[in-house]
Amino acid sequence: MPQPPGETLATRIARTLAERIISGRIPPGARLRQDHIATEFGASHVPVREAFRRLEAQGLAESLPRRGVRVTSFDIAELREVAEMRASLESLALRHAAPNMTPAVLAEAEEATAAAESAPDVQVWESANRRFHRLILTPCHMPRLLATIDDLHAASARFLFAAWRQEWESKTDHDHRAIILALRKGQTDMACMTLARHVGWIGRRRGGQKTMIS
Repeated sequence: MPQPPGETLATRIARTLAERIISGRIPPGARLRQDHIATEFGASHVPVREAFRRLEAQGLAESLPRRGVRVTSFDIAELREVAEMRASLESLALRHAAPNMTPAVLAEAEEATAAAESAPDVQVWESANRRFHRLILTPCHMPRLLATIDDLHAASARFLFAAWRQEWESKTDHDHRAIILALRKGQTDMACMTLARHVGWIGRRRGGQKTMIS
């Protein structure tokens, strides 16, 4: 992935490690060795420590006495909490974004939905899905709220990748399309209600069938 313009070294390290943790390439419980990471990125220990603090803030890593920094584990209770937080915060963001929504943004959101529906694997789907959510929420112009939502997306993506890595199956996203339609009609309450239900749907097995939050 290309480096965003103006990105600091600490941010790049945190972003790269987060991508590896979310995708499962660095598994839960794995130790993040400061010296190895510093060598990989050609960095001093200062930006690496800053990156670790960022990962801890995202809930992706934790610092343990005499055990160093390790990747956190996650369970269904945590996922349920993340889903409920996302349902509330994304609805809040969309309510503030709706008055600033433009046809161009909604057209891009529709393109992102189509890309997700035709995704060949869960990684491509997750990227397109996250793009959809960012597109419709960014017009709220509330950077702290959006940053918190981004962290929650990272947490839910970890579960998604773990659950669907071997059993990926694309599907039509009726909720995304319903949200776009409601926003085009100026039906903000309907769009927010649909979004809250959509992201609050916890990933679980029920009757042998997998569902997921997105």
